[in-house]
Amino acid sequence: MKKKENKMENIKIKCEICPRECLLKEGQAGFCRVRRNIKGEIKSEVYGYTTGLCIDPIEKKPLYHFYPGSEVLSFGTFGCNMGCIFCQNHHMSKHDQDYSLTYKAKPEYIVETAKKYKCKSVAFTYNDPVVYIEYAVDTAKLCQREGIKTVAVTAGYINPKPREKLFENMDAVNIDLKGFTENFYKRNCYAKIGPVLDTIKYAVRETNCEVEITTLLIDGENTDTEILKREYEWIITNVGEEIPLHLSGFHPDYRMKNKEKTRYETLIRAYRAGKEIGLKNVYTGNIVDTETSATYCPNCGEKMIERKGKEIEIINMKEGKCNKCGSTIYGSFK
Repeated sequence: MKKKENKMENIKIKCEICPRECLLKEGQAGFCRVRRNIKGEIKSEVYGYTTGLCIDPIEKKPLYHFYPGSEVLSFGTFGCNMGCIFCQNHHMSKHDQDYSLTYKAKPEYIVETAKKYKCKSVAFTYNDPVVYIEYAVDTAKLCQREGIKTVAVTAGYINPKPREKLFENMDAVNIDLKGFTENFYKRNCYAKIGPVLDTIKYAVRETNCEVEITTLLIDGENTDTEILKREYEWIITNVGEEIPLHLSGFHPDYRMKNKEKTRYETLIRAYRAGKEIGLKNVYTGNIVDTETSATYCPNCGEKMIERKGKEIEIINMKEGKCNKCGSTIYGSFK
């Protein structure tokens, strides 16, 4: 007997969340693996499922100018709309969802957990909240009603309309600027740099989010000093010299295990180049260095926050102002 044709199977629906704009047949998932065409509608299959909740210091996101020393309840799901071959959370972002490894966690449960453990904020992290935007936004709205701050950690690969929806419900965001050439994004992330730069500009210029940027430095891939200087100049010109930039060290993982971890000298050289060019709040990450992890007054240079590994000490600062010269520093502080 001839199988009856299902016309729905032949209709493709465009997922408009990110610049990939995947065209999906009935039952097909997009590049991210978790947004699927279900009966003619794009739905996130990970709504209400988390791979776990964890209480972190806010500095781990990394956010150095958003209530330093506070605790954040972090959670994520499965999937990612980026294709980074160096992904350091690939066990969650790069594999098909396995619900045996998840916990059911409605937005209400996440908010109650944050309140129970007196977390200052909730972070949508580990994998990119772009792919579970509905879950993130619903949770964020509840958080804000209860006086809990909200944080997104994202690669910024998102289309303009959903970007508005995500960012209007966030108090802080850390955006990964993974490199500063189109070739790097194409070769290592299967993506384009343009939408990311647009997201950074949008977040700083058009929202109330406290914005920080992270670049994971990989020796021989995105560490050329002249290219880094172009990145720094772009930041200063487009979003301002005070936007914090984290230069983090890479460790071999996923499909880039053949690379050595980032050399200490590479991070220090990149840090100093950022300072010389005029960045006021540049930091190194994934190494212990009190000089390059400290926050200094953008006006007089006085040390305001000292960081020794997980230990944070606020010195010479009150409510975001330098005790020495009275200048206000970018960010949100107690």
